Amino acid sequence: MFVGHFAAGFAAKSFAPKVSLGTLILAAALPDVLWILFFATGIEQVVIQPRIMVANSLNLVYIPFSHSLLMNAVWGALFGGVYFLWRRDPRGAWILFAAVLSHWLLDFVSHRPDMPLAPGIDMRFGLGLWNSRLATVIVEGALWFGGLFLYVRTTRPNKRAGVYVFWSVIVVLTALWLVSLGGDPPPSLASLAIINTIFFMLVEAWAYWMNRIRPARSKMAREGVTV
Repeated sequence: MFVGHFAAGFAAKSFAPKVSLGTLILAAALPDVLWILFFATGIEQVVIQPRIMVANSLNLVYIPFSHSLLMNAVWGALFGGVYFLWRRDPRGAWILFAAVLSHWLLDFVSHRPDMPLAPGIDMRFGLGLWNSRLATVIVEGALWFGGLFLYVRTTRPNKRAGVYVFWSVIVVLTALWLVSLGGDPPPSLASLAIINTIFFMLVEAWAYWMNRIRPARSKMAREGVTV
């Protein structure tokens, strides 16, 4: 999925208002971040195969370390554990663990059977949502707008940028998602890695900024903030 993973980060804010939106989105997208690193360094294998699915042109030949269910649980435990040691927030740590683990579930729904259970186990799963653009728009779109609804209900802007910049970027992300459903193959794996890295860095910078200018409503109430 694309915006579906971001939706998981947005939705998680309502369950862990103390955790930064940037950290929640990073957790939800962590397997993809690791995937870029692993295939760029040869640890995992990806092949560009146009139209392997209606809305996707990547053949994920070997991705057990970034995307297997077991390793997602391991990465989630490490991510949540580091956060707990840093913030001493057990609720936030568990939500971050769940956000990382949600990645496998969402990819299981959207991918063809290429989602592994664990390194060394040659069993792969996937429901193939990406074989239908209409079904993808309906299912992932529902997740996207549901996640945004929960986030907007949980936060409140304390500056105008918290409204205008927030919704402007949401429109851009939605447009990019719809364009991605065309399934057009990337020019090369190198360009895929570079573009995705830059894109995610920009999204993360925006998310951490939004966390400052769209704080959780509960936090604003405690601090006596009015808008």
